[in-house]
Amino acid sequence: MCKKLFKFSLFIASISIVFSACKKDDNGQSSSNPLNGKTTAMFNATITYGTLTDIDGNVYKTVTIGTQTWMAENLRTTKYNDGTAIPIVTDNIAWVNLNTGAYCHYNNTINADTIATFGRLYNWYAVNTGRLAPDGWHLPTDEEWTTLITYLGGESIGGGKLKEAGTMHWIYSNEAATNETGFTALAGGYRIFDGTFSYIGENGSWWSATETDINLALAWHMTRYDSFANRFLYNKQPGLSVRCVKD
Repeated sequence: MCKKLFKFSLFIASISIVFSACKKDDNGQSSSNPLNGKTTAMFNATITYGTLTDIDGNVYKTVTIGTQTWMAENLRTTKYNDGTAIPIVTDNIAWVNLNTGAYCHYNNTINADTIATFGRLYNWYAVNTGRLAPDGWHLPTDEEWTTLITYLGGESIGGGKLKEAGTMHWIYSNEAATNETGFTALAGGYRIFDGTFSYIGENGSWWSATETDINLALAWHMTRYDSFANRFLYNKQPGLSVRCVKD
């Protein structure tokens, strides 16, 4: 009798483990994505964060700043919000010649901690599909980025309030970075015009959804040297980080 009870208990425990591993969040998405829980970002411990889950099952922290709610981590989805796979392109020449959406990892890394921390890099063609953001969210326009920066006091000091404090992910120096907003901007670097990778630990750039002409689009940029958050014009080929804002 005891052996039967023991076997039954083991069976119930096994079922519980399976269900726990496949647990869904409130949006019905799987929370078993292997990148979840691996970020080494230093969030603001005094902030109450929300959560967001994308179609890949990636779970992100979110934060309300003024009248806007933003992702507090860089996007790392490999699918558009309709389930279509986004091509991953590792070859430099192939990347430069793209005029359709794609993503990559900095330096083509496969390290899960790095991807979980810094997110993935996307070209502007992926942004322009209108399907990159999770449901209920969207890529911020330049106007929405401006609203955020203006709320924080302007371009000369806004970056310091958004950047992760310390030098764990901003190497050498990270002047005036307080992360008082909880936004936790990281220096994820980018993939530049020739397909090579540069400036991880030094610079971070995030796409806006605003283009200026057939070749150029606007992004926002921060460096390790100061507290600035600046608007930049980029060609549409570079791979930059992405943050989304709630609808």
